[in-house]
This record gives sequence, C-alpha cells and structure tokens, in this order.
Amino acid sequence: MNTAASPLLQRLRKPTEQELLGISWWHALRPEHRSYAQEHLLVGSAFTGELVCRIGSAPTYWMGLLSGLLKMTNDTTQHSRTIIFAGLAPGGWFGEGTLLKREPYRYNLRVLRDSLIAVLPVDAFHWLLEHSIEFNRVLMRQLNERVGQFIAARELERMTNQDIRVARTLAALFNPVLFPSGNNTLHITQQELAQLVKLSRQRVNEALRVLESHGAIRVVYGGLVVQDLDMLRNGDFVRADKA
Repeated sequence: MNTAASPLLQRLRKPTEQELLGISWWHALRPEHRSYAQEHLLVGSAFTGELVCRIGSAPTYWMGLLSGLLKMTNDTTQHSRTIIFAGLAPGGWFGEGTLLKREPYRYNLRVLRDSLIAVLPVDAFHWLLEHSIEFNRVLMRQLNERVGQFIAARELERMTNQDIRVARTLAALFNPVLFPSGNNTLHITQQELAQLVKLSRQRVNEALRVLESHGAIRVVYGGLVVQDLDMLRNGDFVRADKA
C-alpha cells in the first residue's frame, strides 16, 4: 500500500472565520456538533500539479475544496487509458465513501490550479457520523448525488458530440448538492477545462463559442458565467441547431 503523505498535510492550519463560514455542511449541524467540527477542521494550500489523494494510500481526512479546481482520475502507469471520474469545483467535499469503508483510495485527486482545501480528520468524521443526524443527512444526500455524477461521467466518456461533452462537464461543476457555492461563475481557463473533458484547448474554445452563441454561458476574463444551466444539462442547443 502506498502511504506517502500529500504535501498538503504538511501545510495545515486552523481555518479563519471566513473560511469556516464557507463550509456549507457545517451550517447544517446543531450548535454542539458545529463546535466539535470547528475544533477539528483544518485548511491548507495545495499547488498546481500536486496529488492530494493518491491511489493506494490510506484515507486520513474528509476533504473539501474552498477555492481552486481539482480532477479525480485513475491516471497511473498501470492504466493504459485514463478515466476522468469528475472535476471538483469550490464548495465540494469528497472521499466520504472511502472513509466510510476505511479502505485505500481508488483514485487520484490532482490539483489543476492553486487551491485551498479544508480537511476533517477521519476519527472526527466518524464521530459526527455516530452523533449527528444532520451530518448523516448531508452524507446520504451527497452519496446519492455522487452515484449519479459517476454514471453521467461514464456516459460522457462514450459521447461523440464534443459540444455536449463540454456542456455537461460544465453542468456537473454547478451541481447544487455536490458544489453548493451558490455562484453561477466558474474561474477556469480553457486549458483547465480541456484537461477535464479530454479535448484540445482549441476544440474546447469552439464548444464554448457554440454555448455562448445560444446563451447558455458567457465567457468572461478568467472563466465563465452560466446563464442557462438546464441548456448545459440537456443539450438543447444541439436541437436548436438542427431545427
């Protein structure tokens, strides 16, 4: 088993009040459980290219992304074909299934841009699981949504329409359950999006132009603004082009 620690774990500190307020599930807890979580939560910076979770390593924390961008993949030398399971946007927490089963990670989490990550130690995670009904509800809702996310990701791998692949990859980053930031703006470069959707930057640029022409998104400096999330999810712009 690979037990190498992520450099992130060497840079952990207590969260500021503003960082704590940015953790959506923390607000759902009862006051006594919120205080317990606050005592154990930590945050740390992760830098572009780092692995914050590695296949085969033992889980020590439940992790959440406060800012930045990550991708979940199977990219190792043992795999001839890289599968991108998911992109992870700010507001999202991940790895709960691995912690529940107390098994080694089956995926890598790689940092696509400098990120700020919050962590909850595995023992504190299980304590909240045993004592907080509200925490259990958060996890149940998240696990159910995660199943749908992974099914959609596998369907996306087989999809030939590249505009729809880009659209649905973007839509997944605005899932209100998995990434409850409440923000319709995503800070992402075309190169970062290309890494998530496994297309060239030039082809992603073409797809974004199509989506923008139909009013689904608006490209802005350093990212994009989603104007019609349903259009991204359903691919209505394709039907409009064929009409």
